[in-house]
Amino acid sequence: MKATPLWSLWQAILLPIAVGFTHRGQQRFVEWVTGLALNVEEHTITQSLIGLDRVADWKALESFAEYGSWDLRFLQWGLTCHLDRLSNRSWHGYRVWAGDDTKVHRTSKDVWGTCTFHEYTARCPNRASTVRAHNWVVLGALVPNPGQPAHFLPTAGRLYFRKTQLPVSSQGPPISFRTKCELLVELGREHANAGAGKSLGVFDGGFAVRSVVRPLVQPNDPTLPRVDILTRLRHDARLHALPPQQRKPGQRGVTPKWGKRLPPPRQGGRWPGAWQTGQAFLYGRLRAVRSKEVVCQWHVLGHDVPVKAVIAEVEGYRKRFTLVTSATDLSGLQVVELFCARFRQEDAFRDLKGRLGWEQCRAWTRNPIERTTQTLLVTMTALRLLQLALQEQAGDAWWLHPPWNPHKSRPSVLDVERLLRQHREQIQQGLADWLDNEGKTRE
Repeated sequence: MKATPLWSLWQAILLPIAVGFTHRGQQRFVEWVTGLALNVEEHTITQSLIGLDRVADWKALESFAEYGSWDLRFLQWGLTCHLDRLSNRSWHGYRVWAGDDTKVHRTSKDVWGTCTFHEYTARCPNRASTVRAHNWVVLGALVPNPGQPAHFLPTAGRLYFRKTQLPVSSQGPPISFRTKCELLVELGREHANAGAGKSLGVFDGGFAVRSVVRPLVQPNDPTLPRVDILTRLRHDARLHALPPQQRKPGQRGVTPKWGKRLPPPRQGGRWPGAWQTGQAFLYGRLRAVRSKEVVCQWHVLGHDVPVKAVIAEVEGYRKRFTLVTSATDLSGLQVVELFCARFRQEDAFRDLKGRLGWEQCRAWTRNPIERTTQTLLVTMTALRLLQLALQEQAGDAWWLHPPWNPHKSRPSVLDVERLLRQHREQIQQGLADWLDNEGKTRE
């Protein structure tokens, strides 16, 4: 892969995403994202500019992050619209997105927006049970990759605050309390409004509650789009068979809205219908799946919206998968495939924190904190888009096939970063020509 086409390809990916800026702001944004992608040490603005050999831009980029003209919602909308132009964006007829929350630890209470949280699943006995952190609700697109794990492309994030620890800020609008469920619903609606076609949200059972499911599937405002959902059933979920369509001869009283109560999810094998077998690419490899599905009513969503409940036995897993979706046209095997693809979001959180330095953010005030996180999400998505473009142009010839790991069969974010770093000097020169010469021409 030659450096000049690589820089042109990287620039062509970033420019359609960087919307809502002035021309100079767009250049600063591309410079920041490029520095984050090339950086191998602390992912601060200072270290990123050192990696780009543009130390003189430090004050300008710091001011851009703190006081520059940004429209975060418009930037997120532009990123979502750009992803909708991908040829493989549709998955089983839906624009699929995944949403979840994650904590980014901050040690100082002087950092804006930090709250205290209990860590119930600490990995180390020496780790504190109460931590101070930012709690982000992040949403992104799930893009299919036949024969390989799906791609998660983060698009937007919202910062959640505990009600008793709402921050005060002179930057931006005042802060009002909103639950994580409300934030996820807001992100899901914005994602659906940014593109055409049916939208499907995939999230874990922690969000399988009325305050998330009903506003997405049955919005009170008819102008709002319907967003179908796919999630895990809780162990105490109340399911009912569909009510009879016709009244029995001599039946008195009103027609029942709810059908007969179905066995709970832990007894899904007793649901009506036959077991079906098939294969799907789940969690890194092709696995055999034995599933049963039933169209029914779910108490969380209400009696007037039918849902499809699926119970599945997946090869390599002892516990059954119990899932539910409002997209009743999906088969049971497709439901399992889409839900398992949601785990790619956890892989993206790992790369954001470990590869791109989300945990190393040195921002202290509101604007830099929110803008740094959105810039990191854009960087992660741009790296994945570059990976897709390279695979389409050069196949598997561009990434390292380590002889010490013969089982590695697909590229990673590290491979894309490694390729950019191999051509660091040429990319630096291309960036300098674009920033400096174009600015002189405009002047």
